[in-house]
Amino acid sequence: MGQLGRERLLIIGGDAAGMSAASQARRLKGPDELEIVAFERGHFTSYSACGIPYWVGGDVDGPDRLIARTPREHRERGIDLRLRTEVTGLDVDRGRVRVRDVESGAGSWEGYDRLVIATGARPVRPPLPGVDAAGVHGVQTLDDGQALLDTLTALNGTPGRRAVVVGAGYIGVEMAEALLARGYEVTVLHRGEQPMSTLDPDMGRLVREAMDGLGITTVGGAEVTKFLTGDDGRVRAVATEDAEYPADVVVLGMGVAPETTLAREAGLPLGSYGGLLTDLSMRVRDRDEIWAGGDCVEVLDLVSGRERHIPLGTHANKHGQVIGSNVAGGYGTFPGVVGTAVSKVCSLEIARTGLREKDALAVGLRFVTVTVESTSRAGYYPGAAPMTVKMLAERRTGRLLGCQIVGREGAAKRVDIAAVALTAGMTVEQITALDLGYAPPFSPVWDPVQVAARKAVAAVRKAGA
Repeated sequence: MGQLGRERLLIIGGDAAGMSAASQARRLKGPDELEIVAFERGHFTSYSACGIPYWVGGDVDGPDRLIARTPREHRERGIDLRLRTEVTGLDVDRGRVRVRDVESGAGSWEGYDRLVIATGARPVRPPLPGVDAAGVHGVQTLDDGQALLDTLTALNGTPGRRAVVVGAGYIGVEMAEALLARGYEVTVLHRGEQPMSTLDPDMGRLVREAMDGLGITTVGGAEVTKFLTGDDGRVRAVATEDAEYPADVVVLGMGVAPETTLAREAGLPLGSYGGLLTDLSMRVRDRDEIWAGGDCVEVLDLVSGRERHIPLGTHANKHGQVIGSNVAGGYGTFPGVVGTAVSKVCSLEIARTGLREKDALAVGLRFVTVTVESTSRAGYYPGAAPMTVKMLAERRTGRLLGCQIVGREGAAKRVDIAAVALTAGMTVEQITALDLGYAPPFSPVWDPVQVAARKAVAAVRKAGA
């Protein structure tokens, strides 16, 4: 525990949520009031995992450019940050954690008055033959990114280099672009009908067509069965039920799951996705002295009313701010999310917010859908690029339920209009009256989101009750 008159805060995890919480708590309470100790098993802290594909692809120098605050900077602010230190056990009854030095293996118990769990997420790594072979990489941490780059460097000069990406979500398509930029012949294997399962299939088809046009081979309905290796133990191919795909390097882009092993073993409450459950203050339910945030928690979806696991750095940083305020005696809440995300593959921009069709059906909502084709600028202005906008609206009420956008330059960030509308509970008719910025270099006279909203208004009226 802390010294007399001083509380002790322990933080498990040194990335976005954990170190944001530490920094905010330190702003509100000095070292004489609050001792802060943070444990991180890796080599880096406060970094952007979202930037790893762009580092691998050569768009961003790294890893230093991806680090928002170094360990030295945290320590200078009075945070006892211990790198290469893994928490291996959690004793909530006695208020302590078991830690292990990764290099020496030495272990000890550390007591706390308050605890923050920010253990993040782990890449989905299927228990298939060969999955641990050399040349098969996940990309969740900067250490993962460096390991992948080391493999790519070793392959420099190899003729006809081939890469297979398993999974076609955000990481999958971004890594496909990065490997294409490095001169690899790229094949993406995914289980769904279309890539980007965060979109409805009709919008995912637009992504597939664009990837095919770039020379990326996409194979849908592909169930990977094993990773084949050569005599040297390195991966040489990825096998599905129907075929084998030669590979000099494999990247796993099958999504992530909450890293809540410690929490589960300690009996803390978990949701249906395996993430920790918290209240609005990010305090773990039924535990006054424990908070949790980042990719290891589930959050409220404001549109569906259900808990979801949405691993994004934007949320993790907000969680950390809220936690740090509350731990240090201030006040903050995190009300929930609407599920906004953007990505790109080369020049194609991809965005979504709110519910897909299957999400709305799962929670019993009746809805209409509309899809419109528009442009990023006035059609007559040079550089106007096409975009497709799909919108879901609730029948009878006209409440916006979701929006998806696929297009070229200027498409993705338009989803923010819909994200604000979803958060405010606006109807599609209200969206048509929004006073959005207009000039020919930036938008048609009717913004594409408003064009979709107008069409949705007509569909709601036609559907009636």
